[in-house]
Amino acid sequence: MVFKKITLIGTSPESFDAAADDAIDRAEKTIQNVHWIEVDELGVEIASADDREYQAEVTVAFELEE
Repeated sequence: MVFKKITLIGTSPESFDAAADDAIDRAEKTIQNVHWIEVDELGVEIASADDREYQAEVTVAFELEE
């Protein structure tokens, strides 16, 4: 098996958990053969957002097809 990793950043006005879920949900909908996801970094956008925007940077690992 060969895997590829990509980085996604999920966002949410609610929480870090919701931001991570945003990225995980999108990965599961658009990428085939997802095997695991690692949460790498958490951050909060305050400069350009009206309110706080929670961000979760995740690494998605998926198996490449033959």
